[in-house]
Amino acid sequence: MKSNKKFFKKSKCLPVDKFFQNVLYDKKNGYYNSKLPIGSKGDFVTSPKISNLFSEMIAVWIISAWEVLGRPKKINIVELGPGDGVLAKIILEVFKRFPEFDTSKKVFLFEISNLLKKIQKININVKSVKWIDSFEKIKNGPVIFFGNEFFDAIPIKQFIRKKGSLYEKYYLLNSDSEINEIHKKTSKRNYDMINSYSSLKSLKFIEFPKYGFKQLERITNIIANQGGCILMIDYGYLKSHNQSTLQSVFKHKKNYILNNLGKADITSHVNFELLKEFFVKNNLKIKKVITQKQFLENMGIMKRAEIIAKKMKFIDQSNLYIRLKRLLSPNSMGNLFKVVLAYNSKTNNFFGFK
Repeated sequence: MKSNKKFFKKSKCLPVDKFFQNVLYDKKNGYYNSKLPIGSKGDFVTSPKISNLFSEMIAVWIISAWEVLGRPKKINIVELGPGDGVLAKIILEVFKRFPEFDTSKKVFLFEISNLLKKIQKININVKSVKWIDSFEKIKNGPVIFFGNEFFDAIPIKQFIRKKGSLYEKYYLLNSDSEINEIHKKTSKRNYDMINSYSSLKSLKFIEFPKYGFKQLERITNIIANQGGCILMIDYGYLKSHNQSTLQSVFKHKKNYILNNLGKADITSHVNFELLKEFFVKNNLKIKKVITQKQFLENMGIMKRAEIIAKKMKFIDQSNLYIRLKRLLSPNSMGNLFKVVLAYNSKTNNFFGFK
Protein backbone atom coordinates (compact mmCIF):
# COMPACT_ATOMS: atom_id res chain seq x y z
CA MET A 1 0.00 0.00 0.00
CA LYS A 2 2.90 2.39 0.68
CA SER A 3 3.62 2.35 -3.03
CA ASN A 4 0.36 4.28 -3.54
CA LYS A 5 1.90 7.39 -1.96
CA LYS A 6 4.17 8.10 -4.93
CA PHE A 7 1.17 8.83 -7.13
CA PHE A 8 -0.38 11.47 -4.85
CA LYS A 9 2.65 13.71 -4.35
CA LYS A 10 1.60 17.24 -3.23
CA SER A 11 -2.05 16.39 -2.49
CA LYS A 12 -3.62 13.37 -0.78
CA CYS A 13 -6.88 13.97 -2.63
CA LEU A 14 -6.96 14.06 -6.43
CA PRO A 15 -9.69 14.04 -9.08
CA VAL A 16 -9.78 10.89 -11.22
CA ASP A 17 -7.99 12.43 -14.21
CA LYS A 18 -5.10 13.97 -12.23
CA PHE A 19 -4.60 10.77 -10.24
CA PHE A 20 -4.42 8.58 -13.34
CA GLN A 21 -2.27 11.19 -15.08
CA ASN A 22 0.29 10.57 -12.33
CA VAL A 23 -0.16 6.78 -12.49
CA LEU A 24 0.29 6.64 -16.26
CA TYR A 25 2.63 9.50 -17.15
CA ASP A 26 4.76 10.41 -14.11
CA LYS A 27 8.34 10.72 -15.44
CA LYS A 28 9.78 8.37 -12.80
CA ASN A 29 6.98 6.01 -11.73
CA GLY A 30 4.38 6.33 -14.52
CA TYR A 31 3.26 3.25 -16.42
CA TYR A 32 4.23 4.59 -19.86
CA ASN A 33 7.67 5.67 -18.64
CA SER A 34 8.62 2.48 -16.82
CA LYS A 35 7.74 -0.47 -19.07
CA LEU A 36 6.91 -1.46 -22.65
CA PRO A 37 3.12 -1.85 -22.55
CA ILE A 38 2.51 -3.30 -26.04
CA GLY A 39 3.06 -6.85 -27.29
CA SER A 40 3.19 -10.37 -25.87
CA LYS A 41 5.54 -9.31 -23.06
CA GLY A 42 3.44 -6.24 -22.28
CA ASP A 43 -0.20 -5.87 -21.24
CA PHE A 44 -2.12 -5.43 -24.51
CA VAL A 45 -1.87 -5.76 -28.30
CA THR A 46 -2.85 -3.08 -30.83
CA SER A 47 -4.10 -3.46 -34.41
CA PRO A 48 -0.71 -2.65 -36.05
CA LYS A 49 0.83 -5.54 -34.06
CA ILE A 50 -1.91 -7.92 -35.21
CA SER A 51 -1.41 -7.36 -38.93
CA ASN A 52 0.75 -5.17 -41.17
CA LEU A 53 -2.30 -4.83 -43.42
CA PHE A 54 -3.88 -2.51 -40.86
CA SER A 55 -0.92 -0.14 -41.15
CA GLU A 56 -0.94 -0.42 -44.95
CA MET A 57 -4.59 0.67 -45.03
CA ILE A 58 -3.79 3.70 -42.85
CA ALA A 59 -0.90 4.63 -45.17
CA VAL A 60 -3.11 4.38 -48.25
CA TRP A 61 -5.80 6.44 -46.52
CA ILE A 62 -3.28 9.19 -45.66
CA ILE A 63 -2.12 9.38 -49.29
CA SER A 64 -5.75 9.50 -50.48
CA ALA A 65 -6.48 12.30 -47.98
CA TRP A 66 -3.52 14.26 -49.40
CA GLU A 67 -5.18 13.94 -52.83
CA VAL A 68 -8.53 15.18 -51.41
CA LEU A 69 -6.67 18.17 -49.97
CA GLY A 70 -5.45 19.06 -53.49
CA ARG A 71 -2.06 17.29 -53.53
CA PRO A 72 -0.26 20.18 -51.76
CA LYS A 73 3.51 20.46 -52.29
CA LYS A 74 3.97 20.50 -48.51
CA ILE A 75 1.91 18.25 -46.24
CA ASN A 76 2.44 17.60 -42.53
CA ILE A 77 1.68 14.08 -41.26
CA VAL A 78 1.33 13.70 -37.48
CA GLU A 79 0.83 10.42 -35.64
CA LEU A 80 -0.66 10.87 -32.18
CA GLY A 81 0.69 8.41 -29.60
CA PRO A 82 2.80 6.12 -31.83
CA GLY A 83 3.13 3.29 -29.26
CA ASP A 84 6.15 1.17 -30.17
CA GLY A 85 6.46 2.75 -33.63
CA VAL A 86 5.26 -0.26 -35.65
CA LEU A 87 2.44 1.66 -37.38
CA ALA A 88 4.77 4.52 -38.38
CA LYS A 89 7.42 2.09 -39.61
CA ILE A 90 5.02 0.39 -42.04
CA ILE A 91 3.38 3.59 -43.31
CA LEU A 92 6.80 5.11 -44.05
CA GLU A 93 7.63 2.02 -46.13
CA VAL A 94 4.35 2.37 -48.06
CA PHE A 95 4.96 6.10 -48.64
CA LYS A 96 8.15 5.28 -50.58
CA ARG A 97 6.02 3.65 -53.29
CA PHE A 98 4.38 7.04 -54.02
CA PRO A 99 7.29 9.39 -54.92
CA GLU A 100 5.30 12.62 -55.42
CA PHE A 101 3.62 12.25 -52.04
CA ASP A 102 6.82 11.03 -50.37
CA THR A 103 8.74 14.18 -51.33
CA SER A 104 5.86 16.41 -50.18
CA LYS A 105 5.43 14.96 -46.69
CA LYS A 106 6.96 15.92 -43.36
CA VAL A 107 6.34 13.32 -40.65
CA PHE A 108 6.00 14.14 -36.94
CA LEU A 109 5.43 11.70 -34.07
CA PHE A 110 3.67 13.19 -31.04
CA GLU A 111 4.90 11.34 -27.93
CA ILE A 112 5.29 12.39 -24.28
CA SER A 113 6.79 9.14 -22.91
CA ASN A 114 10.60 9.17 -22.97
CA LEU A 115 10.70 5.37 -22.80
CA LEU A 116 8.34 4.90 -25.75
CA LYS A 117 10.26 7.58 -27.69
CA LYS A 118 13.47 5.54 -27.33
CA ILE A 119 11.71 2.37 -28.52
CA GLN A 120 10.12 4.22 -31.46
CA LYS A 121 13.52 5.61 -32.55
CA ILE A 122 15.01 2.10 -32.56
CA ASN A 123 12.09 0.67 -34.58
CA ILE A 124 11.82 3.52 -37.07
CA ASN A 125 15.39 4.87 -37.52
CA VAL A 126 14.47 7.41 -40.20
CA LYS A 127 16.32 10.74 -40.00
CA SER A 128 13.55 12.78 -41.64
CA VAL A 129 11.02 11.89 -38.90
CA LYS A 130 10.70 14.47 -36.12
CA TRP A 131 9.55 13.69 -32.56
CA ILE A 132 7.46 16.34 -30.82
CA ASP A 133 5.74 16.74 -27.44
CA SER A 134 3.76 19.84 -28.48
CA PHE A 135 2.34 21.14 -31.77
CA GLU A 136 4.14 24.50 -32.16
CA LYS A 137 6.57 23.20 -34.79
CA ILE A 138 3.82 22.18 -37.22
CA LYS A 139 3.67 25.09 -39.65
CA ASN A 140 3.43 25.76 -43.39
CA GLY A 141 0.87 23.65 -45.16
CA PRO A 142 -2.12 21.49 -44.26
CA VAL A 143 -1.90 18.75 -41.65
CA ILE A 144 -3.16 15.17 -41.51
CA PHE A 145 -3.36 14.00 -37.91
CA PHE A 146 -4.05 10.34 -37.16
CA GLY A 147 -4.10 8.22 -34.03
CA ASN A 148 -4.83 4.59 -33.22
CA GLU A 149 -5.80 4.03 -29.57
CA PHE A 150 -4.57 7.54 -28.70
CA PHE A 151 -7.61 9.06 -27.03
CA ASP A 152 -8.52 6.13 -24.74
CA ALA A 153 -5.17 6.48 -22.93
CA ILE A 154 -5.76 10.12 -21.92
CA PRO A 155 -7.21 10.27 -18.36
CA ILE A 156 -10.82 11.40 -17.94
CA LYS A 157 -12.87 13.17 -15.29
CA GLN A 158 -15.90 11.47 -13.73
CA PHE A 159 -18.98 13.25 -12.36
CA ILE A 160 -22.23 12.27 -10.67
CA ARG A 161 -25.35 14.40 -11.02
CA LYS A 162 -27.48 14.55 -7.86
CA LYS A 163 -30.52 16.78 -7.25
CA GLY A 164 -29.48 19.30 -9.89
CA SER A 165 -25.89 19.54 -8.64
CA LEU A 166 -22.75 18.04 -10.11
CA TYR A 167 -20.23 16.16 -7.97
CA GLU A 168 -16.77 15.16 -9.14
CA LYS A 169 -15.19 11.84 -8.21
CA TYR A 170 -11.88 12.00 -6.33
CA TYR A 171 -9.42 9.48 -4.94
CA LEU A 172 -8.34 10.06 -1.32
CA LEU A 173 -5.21 8.54 0.24
CA ASN A 174 -6.02 7.74 3.90
CA SER A 175 -3.61 7.41 6.84
CA ASP A 176 -3.09 3.68 6.09
CA SER A 177 -2.10 4.51 2.49
CA GLU A 178 -5.34 2.99 1.23
CA ILE A 179 -7.26 4.71 -1.56
CA ASN A 180 -10.89 5.67 -1.02
CA GLU A 181 -13.39 7.14 -3.47
CA ILE A 182 -15.12 10.39 -2.46
CA HIS A 183 -17.29 12.98 -4.24
CA LYS A 184 -16.95 16.76 -4.11
CA LYS A 185 -19.30 19.39 -5.48
CA THR A 186 -17.67 20.63 -8.65
CA SER A 187 -16.74 24.17 -9.68
CA LYS A 188 -19.07 26.41 -11.67
CA ARG A 189 -16.57 26.26 -14.53
CA ASN A 190 -16.82 22.46 -14.70
CA TYR A 191 -20.60 22.61 -14.29
CA ASP A 192 -20.95 25.05 -17.21
CA MET A 193 -18.47 23.08 -19.32
CA ILE A 194 -20.42 19.81 -18.88
CA ASN A 195 -23.78 21.45 -19.52
CA SER A 196 -22.54 23.05 -22.74
CA TYR A 197 -22.66 19.57 -24.34
CA SER A 198 -26.17 18.45 -25.21
CA SER A 199 -25.11 14.79 -25.33
CA LEU A 200 -24.31 14.90 -21.58
CA LYS A 201 -27.31 16.85 -20.24
CA SER A 202 -29.55 13.88 -19.45
CA LEU A 203 -26.83 11.74 -17.85
CA LYS A 204 -26.53 11.04 -14.12
CA PHE A 205 -23.02 9.58 -14.45
CA ILE A 206 -20.68 11.52 -16.73
CA GLU A 207 -17.22 10.89 -18.09
CA PHE A 208 -15.50 13.96 -19.52
CA PRO A 209 -12.08 14.00 -21.25
CA LYS A 210 -10.92 17.45 -20.15
CA TYR A 211 -7.22 16.65 -20.71
CA GLY A 212 -8.02 15.04 -24.05
CA PHE A 213 -10.08 17.99 -25.26
CA LYS A 214 -7.24 20.39 -24.38
CA GLN A 215 -4.97 18.38 -26.69
CA LEU A 216 -7.64 18.25 -29.40
CA GLU A 217 -8.29 22.01 -29.14
CA ARG A 218 -4.68 22.64 -30.18
CA ILE A 219 -5.10 20.19 -33.04
CA THR A 220 -8.43 21.60 -34.25
CA ASN A 221 -6.98 25.14 -34.20
CA ILE A 222 -4.16 24.02 -36.49
CA ILE A 223 -6.60 22.28 -38.85
CA ALA A 224 -8.93 25.30 -38.86
CA ASN A 225 -6.02 27.66 -39.69
CA GLN A 226 -3.90 25.51 -42.02
CA GLY A 227 -6.43 23.06 -43.47
CA GLY A 228 -6.36 19.30 -43.12
CA CYS A 229 -8.04 16.61 -41.07
CA ILE A 230 -7.82 14.23 -38.12
CA LEU A 231 -8.53 10.49 -38.28
CA MET A 232 -9.01 8.72 -34.94
CA ILE A 233 -9.48 4.99 -34.39
CA ASP A 234 -10.39 3.84 -30.91
CA TYR A 235 -12.67 1.60 -28.92
CA GLY A 236 -15.81 3.19 -27.60
CA TYR A 237 -19.54 3.76 -27.96
CA LEU A 238 -21.80 5.80 -30.23
CA LYS A 239 -24.32 7.06 -27.65
CA SER A 240 -23.59 8.54 -24.22
CA HIS A 241 -24.52 6.28 -21.31
CA ASN A 242 -24.61 6.29 -17.49
CA GLN A 243 -21.67 4.15 -16.45
CA SER A 244 -17.96 4.15 -15.76
CA THR A 245 -15.84 2.80 -18.60
CA LEU A 246 -12.50 2.95 -16.79
CA GLN A 247 -10.70 -0.35 -17.19
CA SER A 248 -7.32 -1.82 -16.36
CA VAL A 249 -5.32 -4.60 -18.03
CA PHE A 250 -2.29 -6.36 -16.55
CA LYS A 251 -0.44 -9.02 -18.56
CA HIS A 252 -3.36 -9.29 -21.03
CA LYS A 253 -5.92 -9.94 -18.26
CA LYS A 254 -8.52 -7.71 -16.60
CA ASN A 255 -7.19 -6.01 -13.49
CA TYR A 256 -8.96 -4.16 -10.65
CA ILE A 257 -8.52 -0.48 -11.42
CA LEU A 258 -6.55 0.32 -8.23
CA ASN A 259 -4.34 -2.78 -8.27
CA ASN A 260 -0.84 -2.86 -9.79
CA LEU A 261 -0.75 0.93 -10.08
CA GLY A 262 2.07 1.99 -12.40
CA LYS A 263 2.39 -1.58 -13.68
CA ALA A 264 -1.00 -2.00 -15.41
CA ASP A 265 -2.60 -0.20 -18.35
CA ILE A 266 -5.58 2.04 -17.53
CA THR A 267 -7.91 3.34 -20.23
CA SER A 268 -11.50 4.43 -20.80
CA HIS A 269 -13.92 3.90 -23.69
CA VAL A 270 -14.27 6.86 -26.04
CA ASN A 271 -17.65 8.60 -26.23
CA PHE A 272 -17.92 9.19 -29.99
CA GLU A 273 -21.18 11.14 -29.68
CA LEU A 274 -19.38 13.61 -27.40
CA LEU A 275 -16.31 13.63 -29.66
CA LYS A 276 -18.43 14.54 -32.68
CA GLU A 277 -20.06 17.38 -30.73
CA PHE A 278 -16.61 18.65 -29.71
CA PHE A 279 -15.36 18.77 -33.31
CA VAL A 280 -18.47 20.65 -34.48
CA LYS A 281 -18.04 23.16 -31.62
CA ASN A 282 -14.48 23.69 -32.85
CA ASN A 283 -15.54 24.50 -36.41
CA LEU A 284 -14.63 21.24 -38.14
CA LYS A 285 -16.86 19.15 -40.37
CA ILE A 286 -17.27 15.47 -39.59
CA LYS A 287 -18.01 12.27 -41.42
CA LYS A 288 -20.42 9.71 -39.99
CA VAL A 289 -18.65 7.58 -37.38
CA ILE A 290 -18.13 4.05 -38.71
CA THR A 291 -16.76 0.82 -37.27
CA GLN A 292 -13.21 -0.40 -37.81
CA LYS A 293 -14.69 -3.30 -39.82
CA GLN A 294 -16.49 -0.89 -42.17
CA PHE A 295 -13.46 1.36 -42.55
CA LEU A 296 -10.95 -1.40 -43.30
CA GLU A 297 -13.30 -3.16 -45.69
CA ASN A 298 -14.06 0.14 -47.46
CA MET A 299 -10.31 0.63 -47.79
CA GLY A 300 -10.00 -2.73 -49.56
CA ILE A 301 -8.22 -4.77 -46.92
CA MET A 302 -9.76 -8.04 -48.13
CA LYS A 303 -8.66 -7.48 -51.73
CA ARG A 304 -5.15 -6.68 -50.52
CA ALA A 305 -5.16 -9.89 -48.42
CA GLU A 306 -6.22 -11.95 -51.45
CA ILE A 307 -3.32 -10.55 -53.51
CA ILE A 308 -0.61 -11.29 -50.96
CA ALA A 309 -2.14 -14.65 -49.95
CA LYS A 310 -1.53 -16.01 -53.47
CA LYS A 311 2.22 -15.96 -52.81
CA MET A 312 1.94 -17.64 -49.38
CA LYS A 313 2.07 -21.20 -48.15
CA PHE A 314 -1.17 -22.56 -46.70
CA ILE A 315 -0.02 -22.18 -43.07
CA ASP A 316 0.89 -18.52 -43.69
CA GLN A 317 -2.46 -17.92 -45.42
CA SER A 318 -4.25 -19.34 -42.38
CA ASN A 319 -2.28 -17.05 -40.08
CA LEU A 320 -3.08 -14.03 -42.30
CA TYR A 321 -6.84 -14.66 -42.21
CA ILE A 322 -6.89 -15.46 -38.48
CA ARG A 323 -5.31 -12.05 -37.85
CA LEU A 324 -7.73 -10.34 -40.23
CA LYS A 325 -10.66 -11.97 -38.45
CA ARG A 326 -9.47 -10.44 -35.18
CA LEU A 327 -9.39 -6.98 -36.79
CA LEU A 328 -12.74 -7.30 -38.57
CA SER A 329 -14.97 -9.66 -36.59
CA PRO A 330 -17.99 -7.97 -34.92
CA ASN A 331 -17.27 -10.18 -31.89
CA SER A 332 -13.70 -8.95 -31.64
CA MET A 333 -12.29 -5.56 -32.69
CA GLY A 334 -14.45 -5.03 -35.77
CA ASN A 335 -17.41 -3.31 -34.10
CA LEU A 336 -15.91 -2.30 -30.75
CA PHE A 337 -13.43 0.00 -32.49
CA LYS A 338 -14.86 3.07 -34.21
CA VAL A 339 -13.39 5.51 -36.72
CA VAL A 340 -14.07 9.26 -36.72
CA LEU A 341 -12.89 11.82 -39.28
CA ALA A 342 -13.02 15.59 -38.69
CA TYR A 343 -11.78 17.92 -41.40
CA ASN A 344 -11.42 21.40 -42.87
CA SER A 345 -11.38 21.14 -46.65
CA LYS A 346 -13.45 22.27 -49.63
CA THR A 347 -14.26 18.70 -50.64
CA ASN A 348 -15.41 15.82 -48.46
CA ASN A 349 -14.90 12.74 -50.63
CA PHE A 350 -12.46 11.08 -48.24
CA PHE A 351 -11.69 7.44 -49.07
CA GLY A 352 -13.07 4.83 -46.64
CA PHE A 353 -16.19 6.79 -45.70
CA LYS A 354 -19.33 6.27 -47.79
